Amino acid sequence: MPTPTDCRFSETHEWFRQEADGTVTMGITQHAADALTDITFCEMKPSGTKVTDGGVVGEVESVKTSSEIYSPFAGTICAVNDAAAKDPSLLNSDPYGKGWLVKLQGCDVSRLAGLMDAKTYDAKNAH
Repeated sequence: MPTPTDCRFSETHEWFRQEADGTVTMGITQHAADALTDITFCEMKPSGTKVTDGGVVGEVESVKTSSEIYSPFAGTICAVNDAAAKDPSLLNSDPYGKGWLVKLQGCDVSRLAGLMDAKTYDAKNAH
C-alpha cells in the first residue's frame, strides 16, 4: 500500500491527517501494521478524553506484542473508530482508511509541519 502524501508521520509510526473541519485523524502506519503482524485487539480512550503532548490515546495488540499509540500534540479525542475495535484486522488491511483510530480536536495543527512527510517517512523506513 503506498504511503499517503496527505498525511504526516511520527517517529513512533503513527500517521496524522488534517481534515477540512480542523480535526486531526490518526492511526498506525502500514510499516507499524506489518511489524505487528496480525493485530488482534484495539482499544482507544473514549471520546472526550484530553490528551497531552506525547500522551497515549490507546493500545493495539497483535500475536507478537502490544503497543501504545501516542499523539505528539495535545488535543481532545472527539471520535473513536468503533469498527476498528470490533474488527482489529482493519489496521492491517486498510490502516490509512477504514483502520483509522481516533480523531482529535483542539490540536495545534501547525505542529503537523514538524512531523515527517511521506517521502521522508518512506526513506527512513526503507520503503
